[in-house]
Amino acid sequence: MTDTSFLPRPHHLLCSPSIKEPPLTRELNQRIKALQGDPDFMTSLARGLLVLSVFTYHTRTVTMSQVSLETGISRAAVRRVLYTLVRLGYVGEQGRAYMLLPRVLAIGNAYAASSPMTLAAQPVLEALSNQLQASCSLSVLDGDEVLYIARAETVRITSICLKPGSRLPAYCTSMGRMLLAGLPQHTLEAYLNRTLLRPRTEHTITQRSELVKRLLHISREGTAVVDQEWEIGLRSIAVPVHNRRGEIVAALNASTQVERVSLQCLQGPVLTALRDAAKHLSTLLE
Repeated sequence: MTDTSFLPRPHHLLCSPSIKEPPLTRELNQRIKALQGDPDFMTSLARGLLVLSVFTYHTRTVTMSQVSLETGISRAAVRRVLYTLVRLGYVGEQGRAYMLLPRVLAIGNAYAASSPMTLAAQPVLEALSNQLQASCSLSVLDGDEVLYIARAETVRITSICLKPGSRLPAYCTSMGRMLLAGLPQHTLEAYLNRTLLRPRTEHTITQRSELVKRLLHISREGTAVVDQEWEIGLRSIAVPVHNRRGEIVAALNASTQVERVSLQCLQGPVLTALRDAAKHLSTLLE
């Protein structure tokens, strides 16, 4: 068995205290800085949302020190934000640690209940998952990451629990690459300039030039295959979902174990079923 102990651990929902500014937190920080001086911009509210973003990368609890480190906000300001969130019932305390409380679900559930794409996608994904006997997901590009908005899973095949709201790096996932391939050139270049292509496995593409070539191929073919680049033993294939103007608004994928489905099958019957489902989903969005 290949030794992968030297590789960094996936940081979806789990972030070491030594990792400063996770992707979502970094993006929000950049937006806050860009809006400084705007008289209509409420910095205090923005900081509250910035603090909440830190919880995205932790499975259970975070400390005040972790929040301060990952947001760049002073401990004194973080203390006031956390105190406010605790008093409003969105965050709970456990000694010196903090955790989200069920009240935050109301915000996410409101999106799920009002988003036409999410409402249309779930039954399509469930039917596709049953047809392929594979886990199927729909995601959008949110900042520098893939954000899952719908998922149908047969049997858990990843080492981490993926569900709506989960976030993964875009550069080494099939849906992420599909969405990156649809970006305008200047937007893609900006993404590549600020993104460290960290090796998730021994198969991960970490050279910018090689990734760009792969993205160009994906753009031409309209499909993205990732074979054990995010996790050993896992391969997936993704296709775009378009709106009525032909713009890519989401990516749809199927994931499976390498020993169960060959690359030939993945790029044959599985791809055909994915494209049919993506077309059907596109018509539901009109």
